[in-house]
Amino acid sequence: MSTNPAKKIINDPLKCADELFDGLVLAYDGKARRVGKRSIVMNDLRPDAPALLVGGGSGHEPIYHGLIGKGMADGAAVGEIFAAPPPDIVLEATQAVNRGKGVLYLYGNYAGDVMNFDIGAELAAEEGIEVKTVIIADDVASAPPAEKNKRRGVAGLVPITKLAGAAAMTVDSLDELVRIAQKAVDMTRSVGVSTKPGSIPATGQPTFELADDVIGLGMGIHGEKGVGLIPMCTADELAPKMLDILFGDDLPLNDGDEIVFFVNSLGSTHMMELLILLRSARPILDKRGIKVHQTIVDNIVTCQEMAGVSFSVTKLDAELKKLWDLPCQSAGYTKL
Repeated sequence: MSTNPAKKIINDPLKCADELFDGLVLAYDGKARRVGKRSIVMNDLRPDAPALLVGGGSGHEPIYHGLIGKGMADGAAVGEIFAAPPPDIVLEATQAVNRGKGVLYLYGNYAGDVMNFDIGAELAAEEGIEVKTVIIADDVASAPPAEKNKRRGVAGLVPITKLAGAAAMTVDSLDELVRIAQKAVDMTRSVGVSTKPGSIPATGQPTFELADDVIGLGMGIHGEKGVGLIPMCTADELAPKMLDILFGDDLPLNDGDEIVFFVNSLGSTHMMELLILLRSARPILDKRGIKVHQTIVDNIVTCQEMAGVSFSVTKLDAELKKLWDLPCQSAGYTKL
């Protein structure tokens, strides 16, 4: 494995989070604004409605802060590279999206995020803002079904945020928004694999080690340990291994069920590989009688130049299907 620093076209490695944030605000072409230290909020928010706030560390672009928009989240609190947003940033974002009907926090299950968003919620409560939380924990490889509260939040956050964003456009109470967001979490499962580590701009060095002849099965989006290492293999060999992990979980996927199927690149895996893996996976789903209502093949939940892919499945009932079919628009994911 090379020890040369990753080549990145940046300025100061210690200012990447702030400078990418500046660029993100510009990418919204005036439809979103910067708030406080490092929060981004949409300008055109539905009045007198519950708010949807997402957030997390930078370095995984376009999530989370690229998932604000019409039919998506109302705002995002943004942390440093791979670090949770501190409570003051969570609070500033909460104040900006609040329209008097409360705020839902929706974020991935990582200790720093849980701690800082909880403190942010306490600070908001002192100002009379009601806050409720739904935590995304879709990574089936990170803990067994009996310990779901320990699972990481990974690529399933994209369909979950889309469904919660659609709900935020239509419901009138925070409790109803919480119910639908939790339902979306409960109906979503993900598994990822890695073939190459990512890096942190401050050092340019790999964040973990992975031999060239193996694949990390079930690895997290930072390189966290999964279910083990397997020999490097073909797409036709890998796709069933990944799907077997999803099928083996506690979300029943039966003949006639409808799903959203998301094939995600962890950063540097090319569209060619994603499409070949999709080609390998679909016949397995078809054979089980599982109907794919929509396929997403994209590079949305990333870790710098980390190579790898994740599969996410969101099971749709009539309510979630109706919400899914609503259009949405954001820097990171748009559905026409």
